[in-house]
Amino acid sequence: MGNESFAIALLLVSFAVLVICKQPVSFALMISSIITMLYLKVPLMTMVQTLAKSVNSFSLLAIPFFILMGEIMGAGGISDRLFRFANMLVGRLPGGLAHVNVLASMFFGGISGSAVADVASLGKIEIPMMENAGYSKQFSIAVTAASACQGLIIPPSHNMVVYAMAAGGVSVGRLFLAGYAPGVLLGVMLMILCAYFAIKRNYPRGEKITLKEALRITWEAFFAILSMVIVVGGVVCGWFTATEAAAIASVYCFIVATCIYKQLKLKMMGRVLFNTVKTLSMVYILIAAAGAFGWVLAYLRVPAKFAAFILGISDNRVVILLLINLLLLFLGCIMDMAPLILIMTPILLPIVRSVGMGEIQFGIMLIMNLAIGLLTPPVGSCLFAACSVGESDIESVTKELLPFYAMMVITLLLITFVPAISLTIPDWLMPIGKR
Repeated sequence: MGNESFAIALLLVSFAVLVICKQPVSFALMISSIITMLYLKVPLMTMVQTLAKSVNSFSLLAIPFFILMGEIMGAGGISDRLFRFANMLVGRLPGGLAHVNVLASMFFGGISGSAVADVASLGKIEIPMMENAGYSKQFSIAVTAASACQGLIIPPSHNMVVYAMAAGGVSVGRLFLAGYAPGVLLGVMLMILCAYFAIKRNYPRGEKITLKEALRITWEAFFAILSMVIVVGGVVCGWFTATEAAAIASVYCFIVATCIYKQLKLKMMGRVLFNTVKTLSMVYILIAAAGAFGWVLAYLRVPAKFAAFILGISDNRVVILLLINLLLLFLGCIMDMAPLILIMTPILLPIVRSVGMGEIQFGIMLIMNLAIGLLTPPVGSCLFAACSVGESDIESVTKELLPFYAMMVITLLLITFVPAISLTIPDWLMPIGKR
């Protein structure tokens, strides 16, 4: 085995061992990179420079503002209003509260961009309400966990900003627009499944809402939903960058939560800012560590070798894309989302380009794969959060989730093999070359 091959094995094995030993992923990335650099006799100053360079990007400034916006809206009473608005729209359908759960997650995810925040905020309302209406606890938790994954695809999503950076400067505006149709498609697929179970298990419809009450609910929800228009509309129209849009939306959400909803008190801002900085520190250290790890991968020509290996198995486009999806689904079970985006994007992007898939479609496919990973143990953070909120064991909820996994995989395959699902809206509203 040559020095290069041994260095690759050293890098990957040391990383795997550290993860298995339950070291934080960011530490595992940095330690394995340092060990490999020492073996290759690469100056460690190179790593320091790479760590700094990885987070020295203007586009990454959007991330803290998106996180702050989600925290403000989560603490400002947005969850109740979005739930009531969704209930007004679909509550009267068979299995109404299950549909409400999916639609509320679609709205909330489009504001916070966080699946775990969706579960923690809306789950406290939805799960007890569904149980009281006659739904089983496990089904209620399963719907809550699965529907929360829409928040990763429907913009604004800070994971899309991370992918745009890892892919070498992909248009964030086009990525945002590309997420709408797949996110809605996922929601529709989940609602079809909920309708099937509602009829099979005789779940109830929701209560009828008067016109006066519907108008009041719509007016209250309007200010929250407008934040999505500010972010995506402003970027698409070229009024401001994604970073500026996130900053403006954060200020807007603060005004709405304090002055209109009046549920966010100034004394609560300390906790909001603390949670923002806590989440941001984890994201940024992952970006920096993954940057160093990616530099070592590139130095050892791992992306080119992996591409040659995949293309050596088959030159059939369908087979290659299926293999990539299987790989991502497996990795999503054992690693968190942000490091996987940062590590796998530079490795897989050249492969998908060689079979005719563009950066935008691949970004949506990648995030959809990793969204499923949030529901799969042992690292299913969304699944764990939902079980914690619903006070149930993981085994019984996972069993109830099996049909939802199937629907999400079907959606993933449609996104993979039907480019129009991801590309029609961005090609229409923001053609290539427009930023």
